[in-house]
Amino acid sequence: MQFPFLSVIVFIPLAAGLIILTYKPEWKKAVRWTALAAGLIALALSFWVYFAYDKAVGGYQFIEKYDWLPALGISLHFGVDGMSVPLVLLTGVVMATGVMISWGIEDRPREFFAFLFILASGVFGVFASLDLFMLFFFYEIAVFPMYLLIAIWGWVKTREYAAMKLTLYLFVGSVIALVGALVMYFTSGARTFDLLVLETVKFTPEFQKTWFLPVFLGFAVLGGIFPFHNWSPDGHVAAPTAVSMFHAGVLMKLGAFAALRVGIMLLPEGAKFWAPLIMSLALVNIVYGAFIASVQTDFKYVIGFSSVSHMGLVMMGFATLNQDGLLGAGLQMFSHGVMTALFFAVVGMVYDRAHTRDIPKLGGMIKPLPLAGIGLIVGSLVSMGMPGFSGFVAEFPIFRGIWHTDLWWMALIAAISIVVTASYVLLVVRRVFFGKMPEEFEGHIPPINVFDKTALVLLMAFMIGIGLIPALMEPWVLSGVRHILALLGGV
Repeated sequence: MQFPFLSVIVFIPLAAGLIILTYKPEWKKAVRWTALAAGLIALALSFWVYFAYDKAVGGYQFIEKYDWLPALGISLHFGVDGMSVPLVLLTGVVMATGVMISWGIEDRPREFFAFLFILASGVFGVFASLDLFMLFFFYEIAVFPMYLLIAIWGWVKTREYAAMKLTLYLFVGSVIALVGALVMYFTSGARTFDLLVLETVKFTPEFQKTWFLPVFLGFAVLGGIFPFHNWSPDGHVAAPTAVSMFHAGVLMKLGAFAALRVGIMLLPEGAKFWAPLIMSLALVNIVYGAFIASVQTDFKYVIGFSSVSHMGLVMMGFATLNQDGLLGAGLQMFSHGVMTALFFAVVGMVYDRAHTRDIPKLGGMIKPLPLAGIGLIVGSLVSMGMPGFSGFVAEFPIFRGIWHTDLWWMALIAAISIVVTASYVLLVVRRVFFGKMPEEFEGHIPPINVFDKTALVLLMAFMIGIGLIPALMEPWVLSGVRHILALLGGV
């Protein structure tokens, strides 16, 4: 019997969170070291699963199945394919770096890390689940701690409003998707929630056209799709740094991934019928998000709206329903996840020292925070799709995929976002890190600690590594794309 890697990865954060809750409130150092140990173990196991995945064989691997409610066809069923295994790795990376970035939290770190790790367990669970019921179960576990993390530790001015707004949007979206999933369960006649079985069920074209949109959009709310994206920038801004990293880096991918796994893969005929609408909504995401980001003066809002724009590229890649588009979308989920985690880490470092995110009030931060400045520059180059970085490797196939559809002209409109993105990220870099430092900050900006530096280097290494050597990820995602194309009937 093989070692249950996925079960251990999914439940390590939950176990660590429960252990941390047993500590006394004053054991802050023990809390931090326990959190770091759990994060590094999850990251190491994620690395192992990623590199042990046989991309030449493809399909679902590391499969584990434990019956839970056999009478209802519910089981704890784990497995990863080429699309989900990079996302398991991404979650491990964001979890470990999130702990490092949060090292200085003094306000109830015990509860903070416990809630953060419960959220991480839910995220791992969604990416590894091959049971539709359990996918929803882990999905809700991932969403609900966000409310507490933002409402308790978030930005005082907007945290309650942002936390409630986020929770209501995501809850309504998941309820709509759940209704569609239950209809699939009862209509299939298979009396099982097993995704591998449901993939083989031939739902009628009319059924698929009727239920695809509620299922896809219900999940895509968490992916930030227009016009249901409104919760996202507010949530980003109000959240503490590590939660912003999880929120943009991983949770938005959760929505996109679930929309792909449950919407497109189980209802392929519905996906073909509604693809033009999804592409149109994603196009608004891409261009509108970029323009709105370009006029923000709050450092965090710039990144928040930038995320809305870049997640539009993921949705557009999905909607092409061809190899290039799906390949690019899979790579973009990882690339954008690491990039936004890096962006929010840098924002957090600047805000913790300057106590402002107002871009016109900042400047000259490169002198006291050189590595943070380099991090922002690398993230900016990824964001604008510069060759040699992971953003180019991800975005180029998406645009090529759009070009090979009947709606090829959307690629021309979407390309506007590349120019706009380049303009605002470079302006932010110049205004925050270069130029003259305001007098009140002179000599008052302490350097970042070793944990911050480690997190920045790790995140940059992924973006540069995949940009220079796409073979570190492209074959994995491609093996997952081939399975999706087979379900789509070789479209």
